[in-house]
Amino acid sequence: MTPHISSKKEDIAKIILCPGDPLRAKYIAENFLENARLVNSVRNMLAYTGTYKGKEITVFASGMGMPSIGIYCYELYKFYNVDTIIRIGSCGAYDESLNIFDTILVEKSYTEGNFAKALNNTDCHLIEADENLNSIIKQTSDEHNINCISGNVLCGECFDYYVDDLNVLLNRLPKDLNITAAEMESFALFYTAKYLNKKAACLLTVVDSHYKKQEISSDERERSLNNMIVLALESALKL
Repeated sequence: MTPHISSKKEDIAKIILCPGDPLRAKYIAENFLENARLVNSVRNMLAYTGTYKGKEITVFASGMGMPSIGIYCYELYKFYNVDTIIRIGSCGAYDESLNIFDTILVEKSYTEGNFAKALNNTDCHLIEADENLNSIIKQTSDEHNINCISGNVLCGECFDYYVDDLNVLLNRLPKDLNITAAEMESFALFYTAKYLNKKAACLLTVVDSHYKKQEISSDERERSLNNMIVLALESALKL
């Protein structure tokens, strides 16, 4: 056990799906896993282990932001011998071509923050997902006709809706990165995975856009998130 995880080592699978929301973890366990059991509830950061088409998988919530996911992915990789974490989350689009409910497979995550310097005194602000894992996810998306757009994202330290002047933020982002969307966790996940010689990927569903105002229903939201969840689960079968 760790200060944040009460699970026994055998309770945690080698492959983890990692939504931010604990209730999303509960939803996945109840609707997609067989024989799912609760394996962590410390701080109500819910985690469940079960099987998907015979493959043991843990769904473990991360909370919001780099500090939160940084704690959980470090402990899961380091103390529970987890091999692979696939983040499944939401994002805001910074690319006019993206629509609500599009799925993004993150290639590179850029941050203005100092997570890397805090962890191991390294001045790093750009990190890639695991290339082989991304290839598996992309292949799986093609096989299951789940549209998946590869792109780079901003991993922010502040929810961008609260930023004083979003245009100032957008204008200072490196133009050569062609950043398509913003979220708040992927850099810490990717960097920790690389630091500990593990694997990480990130799938994101677009839930709002800087450029478009689109009306969405709760059914549409759930269906789109389900596509992302199925893509992650089907990809996990190949690991």
